[in-house]
Amino acid sequence: MSIGGVESEFIQVAYKDRDKLYLPVYRVGQLQKYSGASNTTALDKLGGTTWEKTKIKVKGHLRDIASELLVLYAKRAEVKRPHLNFDEVATNIFERNFPFEETIDQLRAISEIQKDFAKDQPMDRLICGDVGFGKTEVAMRAAFEVVANGKQVVVLAPTTVLSFQHFETFKKRFQNSPIGREVNIRALNRFVEPAETKKTLKELEAGSVDILIGTHRVISKDVQFKDLGLLIIDEEQKFGVLHKEKIKKIKTAVDTLTLSATPIPRTLNMSFTGVRDLSIINTAPVDRLPTRTFVSNPDSELIRKAIMAEIARGGQVYYIHNRVQSIYGVADELRKIVPEARIRIGHGQQDEHELEATMLAFFNHEIDVLVCTTIVESGMDVPRANTMFIDQAHMFGLSQLYQLRGRVGRSKARAYCYLLLPKEKKIEKDAQERLKIIQENSALGSGIKIAQYDLELRGAGNILGDDQSGHVNSVGYELYMDLLNEALAEAKGETPPDLELDPEINLRIPALIPDQYISDLRIRLSYYKALTEIRSQEDLDQIELELRDQFGEPPEPVVNLMGLMLIRRQCKDLGVRDVSAGPKSISLIFTPQTRMKPEQAIKLAMRENKKYSLTPDHRLNVRMNVITWSKVFEELNFLLDYVGVK
Repeated sequence: MSIGGVESEFIQVAYKDRDKLYLPVYRVGQLQKYSGASNTTALDKLGGTTWEKTKIKVKGHLRDIASELLVLYAKRAEVKRPHLNFDEVATNIFERNFPFEETIDQLRAISEIQKDFAKDQPMDRLICGDVGFGKTEVAMRAAFEVVANGKQVVVLAPTTVLSFQHFETFKKRFQNSPIGREVNIRALNRFVEPAETKKTLKELEAGSVDILIGTHRVISKDVQFKDLGLLIIDEEQKFGVLHKEKIKKIKTAVDTLTLSATPIPRTLNMSFTGVRDLSIINTAPVDRLPTRTFVSNPDSELIRKAIMAEIARGGQVYYIHNRVQSIYGVADELRKIVPEARIRIGHGQQDEHELEATMLAFFNHEIDVLVCTTIVESGMDVPRANTMFIDQAHMFGLSQLYQLRGRVGRSKARAYCYLLLPKEKKIEKDAQERLKIIQENSALGSGIKIAQYDLELRGAGNILGDDQSGHVNSVGYELYMDLLNEALAEAKGETPPDLELDPEINLRIPALIPDQYISDLRIRLSYYKALTEIRSQEDLDQIELELRDQFGEPPEPVVNLMGLMLIRRQCKDLGVRDVSAGPKSISLIFTPQTRMKPEQAIKLAMRENKKYSLTPDHRLNVRMNVITWSKVFEELNFLLDYVGVK
């Protein structure tokens, strides 16, 4: 639209009763995507009070959470433990024994853990990394440091299969360890005989067991440690509320490391709010390829082709069917489709010896196709298995689908995952959304992204309780996080980030991204949004570089827009809510929280050159011969220096 003879671009916002609001594009930051469990919400009237009341209600709830979080911070700060001493020579030898090259992210996570060990407070760190990206190695390095200091380590896994795999991995990695003695590693799960369990518990209490690996059995009352130093939790989202409460009690006094590819919304949210530290491992190991993902009906010809192709290249196949009642019928059906394949069944209700024998046979390539329930979701690391079918895929949650898919593609071979849907059955909208997200996010390192989608779809939940949806649905995830950060800042006595101040800028210069420069509306909007979020000249330079690279030399209206965004940033820093241009001057309206003190404004107005003047309605007028964004930028820079804002 043309405003005062200047072409400007606006976003049309629809309200209830067909009312419309036109928002200047430089204020696109005031718009947020609504993400909640329902993904639909009632429209409000333009100028109505419903929205404001909803926000006040959510803010009240968040103030309670913020005060609880502060108590949690304070408790953590009170607990002290002695520093760990590093034996640099032994640590270097242990690191050199790692048969692969560490990724940059792995090294960063290891370094962050070492810094945590050097502090007085116990560590509480979440390692978020894709399946097969090396989280276990990071955990083993942490375990090594703790064992080298004469303390004990407990590794907690959600399934017997995963605890069994960790037990084998740890034993292999700690063989011939440079500590100067043999590291005693024991397992506690349903594969372990009662006599062996009794012996383990006795030695654990005496302190001769260094590392204990198991399922929730390791947090039972009869499990007593002599000197526990580190708790490693793999896939925390798989544990129930009662187990989490027990874990919480252990966590208060010992270092804790949580490993997850797709943490549950609350766990991720606690990292975002600073309750626990977060390390992200997003770099794929060398030569790793992303898994190709297809959504399909259970076609016999497709299944046969895919299984035969996998067997032909010396690989193995998972066929996930999550109902024990019908799993044997599915296996019989597969035997008819692929009679050449060696097929076995694995599920949690089998006798432990039968299940253990099946898993070992799959590890040792004595089976071509493992027809199983989600028992393999966590922990099965079989680099040869690179094709997976997930039957009734619409019945699975987002992170569960992601975890399952992560069981394939753990080697240099290309992996394939088929999400099978029932024929002629209408799939719910939420399930369609989950399948779409999982199919679109097949790139390596998508785990954290999937977890964030999950956080938006399901809501963060009451961070400290059991409620999963919390108040996210009423305001959407983005605003919920903004309000939580504001409540936390207030509770700490800090100045909350000014979420409301969005300065009005009217310099009467064309400032927009023309259609001819970027024709795609969604891309244009994304750049408008990115420009509203800049915090420094460096951020702006980065966006300008991207624009030049993709679309060529920016035309004058785009350069003006970038200048306006810098001015907007200055206004926020100075506390100016309106900048308007007249024929030969600009006028500034300040917020009550401005950094400009009244006496400073008066001093400016009393200067001999009469450049500055104050109006009765408390505006500061600045005389300027030429009004361009660069001149206004220079003027605001001078005012920021004048009031002492760096």
